[in-house]
Amino acid sequence: MNAVESNPRKDEMPRKDERLAIPALGEYDNDLLTVDAWVSGRTKVVQAQSLLCSQLQERDTLIRQRVEYLAKKRGISFDEMWEQILNGTAQKMTPSESEGLEYKAGDKG
Repeated sequence: MNAVESNPRKDEMPRKDERLAIPALGEYDNDLLTVDAWVSGRTKVVQAQSLLCSQLQERDTLIRQRVEYLAKKRGISFDEMWEQILNGTAQKMTPSESEGLEYKAGDKG
């Protein structure tokens, strides 16, 4: 792999305003992260990113089930709901909109 391939292109890097800002951790959690990062030979930032990605991957099925639930409740496809969430157009339903729309496990549609 050459130097150009190993470095992401500037247009592939997240813009500064797209980076995730996480509030300061509590003392205990910060200490755990510091030790975990040191033991893993990583910086705290890289270790925190790794841990977050790992946790999200573990929750993938649950997240998808929740999106499927929300899509069915709105009468749209999973793909439509997913896309709306990603592009920032998904709307929360008001109590009056969701009245009588109780979703039950196993419902089709």
